[in-house]
Amino acid sequence: MTILPVGGFLINNLEQILRKYPDIVHVKLGVSDFYLVTNPELIKQVLVTKQRDFRKGKFLQRTKKVFGDGLLTSEGEFHHRQRQLILPAFHHDRIKAYAEIMAGKTLALTSRWTDGSIVDIHNEMMKLTMVIVAKCLFGAEIESESGSIAKDLTTTIEYFNRLSSPLALIFEKFRMNRRFEHAAGKVDELIYRLIDEQKTTSEDRNDLMSMLIHAKDVDGNRMDEKQLRDEVLILFAAGHETTANALTWTWYLLSENPSVESKLHEEVDHVLGERNIASAEDFPKLEYSMKVLTESMRMYPPAWALVRESLRQVELDGYTIPSGANVVASQYVNHHDPKYFPNPERFDPGRWNGDARNSLPKFAYYPFGGGSRSCVGEPFAWMEGVLVLAQISKEWSMRHVATHKVEMKPGITLRSRYGMKMKLERRNK
Repeated sequence: MTILPVGGFLINNLEQILRKYPDIVHVKLGVSDFYLVTNPELIKQVLVTKQRDFRKGKFLQRTKKVFGDGLLTSEGEFHHRQRQLILPAFHHDRIKAYAEIMAGKTLALTSRWTDGSIVDIHNEMMKLTMVIVAKCLFGAEIESESGSIAKDLTTTIEYFNRLSSPLALIFEKFRMNRRFEHAAGKVDELIYRLIDEQKTTSEDRNDLMSMLIHAKDVDGNRMDEKQLRDEVLILFAAGHETTANALTWTWYLLSENPSVESKLHEEVDHVLGERNIASAEDFPKLEYSMKVLTESMRMYPPAWALVRESLRQVELDGYTIPSGANVVASQYVNHHDPKYFPNPERFDPGRWNGDARNSLPKFAYYPFGGGSRSCVGEPFAWMEGVLVLAQISKEWSMRHVATHKVEMKPGITLRSRYGMKMKLERRNK
């Protein structure tokens, strides 16, 4: 293994690392040592076959100050138990029932758009996915406050990024500034309000919130209010952030590739016909829409990297990882590997034709992670992403504003640093 300097770890150098060091590379980042694993088979060992030798990275553990002990940060048997409680909310039949909400909330958003106007589509997608998650999972209507909530969550996630950054180790302490404290307080107010509203109603709304409130562990105990808060907060925050980012990059890529956009419109017009709203029955028919989203998340994976800390010395096919080391796997790096994706900088949904995905190694493409800690909401995210894409494309095209700068902002998710300014164009005027 070769030791690289700090700059070698940054996202704009990851592809060069992949070309020169195709399996694993030792990265020096400040005073810390990282092992960037790029071989899909080695990533499988870290996330699946030898997962018991690892835990979530110490940087993510620091974010318990923000998100508590929810599904994202919890470990071991406790994490497994909580995951089992939450999984039923994402059962196939439940997700089909969410489709009407997904399409309806999207139509409500676009009904306020005007032809020729310029919007920050990232802000629009953040608000949209937020109201979808709130209604589907928690039975709450938050349209009137979605803008302010989005700002508070963004502030909270920015602090999350700061805490989870490897560079945080260079400093001994971080203090929550007033801006963060105010935003976090507002988010907590919302989460506790959602919990209280469910507890005070006699109606069983059959949503995730109701399931969490009434769920009992093997000893017959229910979650206390603090644990409810932790689980609801992380599902609410992560459940909208990743999909909003995926859709933001998708609209940008479609704007830059009109031939792909045209083919997408052709499919959407055919599948939806004269109907103005998509349904669960449309989802399996929107095959090209699914390929567009799949390719978008290849180029700009919302979760662009993950970190694991070794609990003991581990052997990965002849490479020795010392105890306490930080092992990094990057979706962004693997998704741009020309061994698996020829001409990787080209946006080409056609590369997913036929059985293309199943022919790849498992961890050549893994936008939702893998192993026992893979994203619990993956089926929800696929249906939401495809239906929102189809619902909007039925009536609208978008053109990226040429003067607007596009740059990646890698934090806990892969955002667009300056948002995404788009000009709206109504189709079939």
